[in-house]
Amino acid sequence: MRRLFIIFLVIAGSMLNAAATTVIPLSIAGKRITADTDTVARKASVSLGVNYGSDVQFFGRTGPIKYPYMAGDAIYNFKSGFFLYGSAVNVFGYTPIVDEIDGGAGYLFNYSKNFAGTFSYTHFFFMNQAPPVIMSASSNDIDFKNSYDWSFVKTSGTFDYLFGQANDYFISLNVSKYIEPAWGVFDDKDYLSFNPGVSMIMGTQNFVGRFSTENQGELYFNNHIPGLDVPPLFDRYDNGRFNVLNYSFKLPIAYNRPHYTFEASWKYSIPLNVEGALKNHKELFFNLTFYYLFFK
Repeated sequence: MRRLFIIFLVIAGSMLNAAATTVIPLSIAGKRITADTDTVARKASVSLGVNYGSDVQFFGRTGPIKYPYMAGDAIYNFKSGFFLYGSAVNVFGYTPIVDEIDGGAGYLFNYSKNFAGTFSYTHFFFMNQAPPVIMSASSNDIDFKNSYDWSFVKTSGTFDYLFGQANDYFISLNVSKYIEPAWGVFDDKDYLSFNPGVSMIMGTQNFVGRFSTENQGELYFNNHIPGLDVPPLFDRYDNGRFNVLNYSFKLPIAYNRPHYTFEASWKYSIPLNVEGALKNHKELFFNLTFYYLFFK
């Protein structure tokens, strides 16, 4: 059963790197959850989840102000390893109940006992009444992730290609240590798990340049530039250059039972090579996540 929960976390991680991609575009806490392993269990299942985040983030970039959000997810895992998933996102403070709906498909596979991966495609659908903060310049994401469990740590590398009005590619590297105490909390059917990790994101940021060009007025007022009657023309950056974008440190703590998981996680994010118009800064993110698994 723990293996099936793990599959859900892997898929949710892939799809929510793209979920809530805003005009900047922003992602729900950057792949949301780092799964403790990518081992595939060949058993059909349906997973449902809900997530709260203190701010949206897209590959190490945030907006000019904080945007807390809620997201709901549904995933169907086939015995063959294929999966289908969908996500609905709401950014607090705006009129639409649902600002964005994401849908996609993928495949989970094993190279060996300790070496596994996922491949998926996601498309983002934006509601007509959604605020500009949720509209993305990239409406498609191809995600390919490989993970290796060394027993003392787990390493993973993920390649993302986002395309649409702005095209970007990213490589994310992660090192984590899954810890599961032998004792239960209330009985022998529950357990706690800890999965501290450190990540680095590298990539292009054409999405930032497009946002700066199309939203100069919003950036002008949000960044409080005094003494000007019109928004300034921001300096042009070489956003197509491949750079280190972000370092982050994450601590997820989860309470697990046979059919569900409740997790709280904290992530400290350090942006690098930031497009000047966004004025990103170091930030502590907080997420609460609940997943329930139904077996077929």
